[in-house]
Order: sequence, then structure tokens, then C-alpha cells
Amino acid sequence: MRNAIIAAVIATAGFSSAALAEGKVIGVSWASFQEERWKIDEAAMVAAIEAAGNTYISADAESSSAKQLTDIEALIAQGADALIINAWDKDAIGPAIEAAAAEGIPVVGYDRLIEDARTFYLTFDNVGVGRIIAESVTAVKPDGNFAIIKGDPGDPNAAFLLEGMMSVIGDEVAAGTITIVGEAFSDGWKPENAQKNMEQILTANGNAVDAVLAENDGMAGGVVAALAAQGLTIPVGGQDGDLAALNRVARGTQTVSVWKDARALGKAAGEIASALADGTALDAIAGATKFSGGANGVEMNAILLDPTPITQENLQVVIDAGHITKEAACEGAAEGVAACQ
Repeated sequence: MRNAIIAAVIATAGFSSAALAEGKVIGVSWASFQEERWKIDEAAMVAAIEAAGNTYISADAESSSAKQLTDIEALIAQGADALIINAWDKDAIGPAIEAAAAEGIPVVGYDRLIEDARTFYLTFDNVGVGRIIAESVTAVKPDGNFAIIKGDPGDPNAAFLLEGMMSVIGDEVAAGTITIVGEAFSDGWKPENAQKNMEQILTANGNAVDAVLAENDGMAGGVVAALAAQGLTIPVGGQDGDLAALNRVARGTQTVSVWKDARALGKAAGEIASALADGTALDAIAGATKFSGGANGVEMNAILLDPTPITQENLQVVIDAGHITKEAACEGAAEGVAACQ
């Protein structure tokens, strides 16, 4: 009966997995696979897990907190020795962490903060990413009317990115050199929600917007669509290194995409989870530092990788890295983009 229940839970969760092999089992719970980059993360993660002689199993929560909890229960039931959790909701994930702790299963909080000292936090420096977006945009447009298109309100990364942005433009805002004429969260980080937000900001300000700080590339695409509908081309910043965004950089409709090499993050997650599954303590992971920048100031063991801003001037970096082909990056490129010559 117990095996039948477990099988039913696993079937309901919708797992993808390779045939179970010898070694440890690393269970991965994805918040949602809508973002282009997660597939890149996953490929690197799987490669690192399998290189350690372990097995990857996963489930996609499909933007549902409730499904993510069920997914994690099923991953535990399937014998996960360590979990990598890309949390959909930082608050709703709590019972899953309790369940893992009760079974002695270590957890890696992947890219999105789970503020619990029992988890290992792995991400890029998202405050730094926000800082780079603002620095890149203000290098082109240092004053005027700015809009800020934020991510999902339930994701701590939205707050971290905003913190980084404001560290750059805060003094100018206080002095009146920069005026924030619109600021809005975009549920689910969805481009269509970002586009609606941008359309509303443009309408409210009679199109008098001089620059936009968007918190990721998908939303930057929505922003650019809203601007294009009004015949506007202004500085727009984003992040993730999405292929479409890199092409927009080449075309001149997006100023910067802060590239967080998802392959490096996925590889690190696979290696860290494998080490934790083998009994390595959280504070004994190579390169671990202490992080306490969450809303509650909980001190955690963490690794924060450094991102790379990609503009027209250094577009060659992502081409040379094999992240995007020259053809894809340079289709319709503006004149004078060195990487596209």
C-alpha cells in the first residue's frame, strides 16, 4: 500500500528522471520552467551530478506553491539524498524545509533565497546585478524620468535587485536629477505583465519616460514591446543573458543584459548537492561564506557568483563562451557593433 501511495504521488508530481543508478540521488524542485535560462541551468546541473556518480530526479512546480510542496514530498519519497530547491514562494516553502530536515536531507536553495540556516544559499550576487543594470543604464542616460519594472513580489530577488539599483541612483533621485515616474511589480516575472505595467506607465506620463530598469530580460522584452508600440527607443536594462535579449543589445533596443552564466551556477549546484549528500557539512563546502542579507537577517552558508554585464562593446564575450552563436546575436544588429563585423 505504501509503495502504491508513493508511486501515485510521484506520478502526480510529474517527474523526469534517468534510470536510478548507483550512488546518491539528487532531487531538484523547479519553481517554473517558463524562463529560458532554467533549461541551461538544468543541463549543467545534470552533468555535474552524473559526473559525481549520482542520479538526477526533478519536478516542475509550474508556478504553484502547493504543487511544489507535493513535488518535494515525492522527491523525498523517491529517496533523494539531497535537495536543490528553486523556490516559487519564499514563505510557502517552509513546510518542505521542515520535511527535509526531519529526514536529515540537506537542501540547497537555488538562485532564490530560502531564509533558513539549514539550507545552503547558492546564487549570483543579485544586489550586484541590480547595481550593474543601473550603472549601465545611467552611463548612457544619467538623468531624466526613469521607470523600474520589478519582478514577482514573492521573490526575494526582486528586493535584492531593487536594492542594487537604488544604491546607484538613490542620490540622484533624492537630488531630483532622476525622477522615478513609475515602479511596478510584475507577477510571476512574466513578460506580458511587465508589458502591461510599462504600457500603464507610458500612458500615465504621456510617454515621457527616458530610461527603464527592468529586473530581468524576459520583462525587458515586454518593456521593449511596449516602447516599440509607441515608436520609442530608450535605454533599457535587464539581466539573465537571454538569447533574445542579447540580440536586442546588438540591435540597440536593450542597453545591457547582465549575464549570469547559468552553466556555472548549475554546475556549482550539482557539485554542492553531491558533496552534501556525501555528508559534507554546510560550512565545509569549498568557497562558502556567510550571508545574512535576507529580510530576517538569518546567517547562512552561501556562495554568490559574480555576474558579467553584456553591452554592444563586449558582446563578443558571450559569443566566445558559446552561450550564443554570432548569427543569433547579430541578426539585425546596429551598425558599428564590433562583434557583428
